[in-house]
Amino acid sequence: MAVERIESKEAFKHYVEKVEGADGYRRPTAFGICRVDRGQKNRDKILQAVFPLINWNENYGSAAVLLAALQESGENIDFSATEQLFDVTDAMVVNALAAFHPFVGEAVGEAHRNVQVIKELARIVECEELEDNFRIVFLFEDAAPQSVEAVYLKLYALSQAKAELRSVDLSGAFGILHNVAWFGNEPFELEWLRENEIELKLNGAYPEIESVDKFPRYLQHIIPADNTRILDSAKVRMGAQLHPGTTVMPGASYINFNAGTTGPVMVEGRISSSAIVGPGSDVGGGASILGVLSGTNGNPVTIGENVLLGANSVTGIPLGDGCIVDAGIAILEGTKVAISRAELEKIKEVNPLWDVKVEDENIFKGVELAGKNGIHFRQNSMTGQIVALRSRREVTLNVELH
Repeated sequence: MAVERIESKEAFKHYVEKVEGADGYRRPTAFGICRVDRGQKNRDKILQAVFPLINWNENYGSAAVLLAALQESGENIDFSATEQLFDVTDAMVVNALAAFHPFVGEAVGEAHRNVQVIKELARIVECEELEDNFRIVFLFEDAAPQSVEAVYLKLYALSQAKAELRSVDLSGAFGILHNVAWFGNEPFELEWLRENEIELKLNGAYPEIESVDKFPRYLQHIIPADNTRILDSAKVRMGAQLHPGTTVMPGASYINFNAGTTGPVMVEGRISSSAIVGPGSDVGGGASILGVLSGTNGNPVTIGENVLLGANSVTGIPLGDGCIVDAGIAILEGTKVAISRAELEKIKEVNPLWDVKVEDENIFKGVELAGKNGIHFRQNSMTGQIVALRSRREVTLNVELH
């Protein structure tokens, strides 16, 4: 069947209401149309999915149109499933364009970006068949992804800050994505490269491989804010979230997926998966914030505002605002930290809800200081003991750089 062309916005509104009012209809949590890269050896293997636009808890009218367009094209949609994935066909595009007709002639804007996607697909249809290069995925709840396309949709949601860090279910993502060789934005099957190595090299056609990974680089898919700087594309992985004003320097810096910044931050060290750094903070050269699989007992680390992590330091506990970790020392959950009576009294002043007994000599494990504000972690150069003081300096970033 075909969708009859809708002539007015009022008729479009009624059409959406009719679609959503059908028995069993369920609004998707997220959806999007992507172009997929298939395996050079095995076309059934999806190597990556590129989304020009994703929808996350938004644009439900467009979702209704696209779902109806699929149904009218002969697809059966299981609204009880957590995830549904379909090829985008010529018929589906024609049906969606008929429903979106009242908006087709309007200027491109945020409200009509789904229309823009369908218009461009319709233009492509005029030149060639879509074949199986385009897919559409619907997530009806945030459950463990079942497809490469769903994993990428969630990575986009994180990197575009449509979903908060740590809020998206990526269970099993590594088992779904394929380990591929990346040449620019193009992924290659490793097995295909091995089988064709001789011919490719003798003909000067062997690609200049930049990395081998299951995840692409952030900049292969995401356009950052105008005041965000990434000096080496290899330093940020897809699925990372960079707040405007973040600077990622080359060298020892790195930001993993499902990790990132919530304000302007200077990054010269490593922000591991699940770690979050607050505004105004400085992750010094070679400093490392541990992820949930590396020394935090599965507890994600959040770094507060205006925190300084010294060069080559290691942080495995959450830190509150205004903290400093001196260069070269490690503050882990089990690290023993000595605090004098006088300094503990000062630290308590900026942590009024901290109910702790003050002794002449106070020894804490790192985990007991997790999330506290205004602590300066140091190492006694004479004894090697890790000590904590009330931080006496303000960490500020150069506003011209952020």
